Amino acid sequence: MKSGSKFERILTAGHFAFTGELGPPRGSNIQVIKEKAAPLKGMVDMVNITDNQTAMVRMSSWAGALILAAEGLEPNYQMVCRDRNRLAMQSDILGAYALGLRNILCLSGDHQKFGDHPNAKGVFDIDSIQLVGMVKKMRDEGKFLGGDEIDEPPKMFIGAAANPFAQPFEWRIHRLAKKVAAGADFIQTQCVYNMERIREWIRMANDMGLTEKVYILPGITPLKTLGMAKYMKDKVPGMDVPDETIKRLEGVDRKKVADEGIKIACEQIEEFKEMKGVAGVHLMAIGWEHKVPEIAERAKVLPRPEV
Repeated sequence: MKSGSKFERILTAGHFAFTGELGPPRGSNIQVIKEKAAPLKGMVDMVNITDNQTAMVRMSSWAGALILAAEGLEPNYQMVCRDRNRLAMQSDILGAYALGLRNILCLSGDHQKFGDHPNAKGVFDIDSIQLVGMVKKMRDEGKFLGGDEIDEPPKMFIGAAANPFAQPFEWRIHRLAKKVAAGADFIQTQCVYNMERIREWIRMANDMGLTEKVYILPGITPLKTLGMAKYMKDKVPGMDVPDETIKRLEGVDRKKVADEGIKIACEQIEEFKEMKGVAGVHLMAIGWEHKVPEIAERAKVLPRPEV
């Protein structure tokens, strides 16, 4: 075992993983996290705590992760390269591990120009692939990036993100391969709507032997409204919402669009359960945490395994 986290134990035991996500509040109100966490208990194996998502100031991801852990859920501590240099990153990783965090997701971070402080200086001292490699060096070699020895290395289960829908498509699998080579233990993807594209991406990952080296969890985000689907399709870079999905939502009564969105998500999860090279799914409910129990039940991923 690399970290001994519950998430790692579930994956290594061969179970289909089911993870969730929670965005910290734009303030210091702990109750917000507790309320979002409540419906996730017993439903998911691990919960991502986002790090200033969409470049908006929020409670720090490590603090949110500790609150979540106190609520009985296993956190996935996110870290973006946008806001810290390598000294601050390594310092935070040591602190997070010392306080009990065992999973980390290494990300570049949304560019600050899209957030609430567009004039902020982006750090980007290292990129997400280098961050993966740095955490691996700290864990496996017991050394800082500068080469000095670490007194008790942080044994973290290392995650990275992948977007199979960005262009050029043929290069996306090679970027995945770079993250695997750098030391990623698991991969969580961008929200999946184009199933034809993800099937091809997973096929390529299988053919290259990548799925034998890393656990892949496609991202699932249920569409709440027709407006959300159209916004995802037209306004969000790197998102791929097929016309067929839009038409399917247009074909139901407006009051039933949310239910149809959940139905689509559950159909995706059912297919991923049977897809070679897929180790689980990552559910990003985005403010719909109270729907996670319903989605988990309808997708037939309950009860969650205890390992």
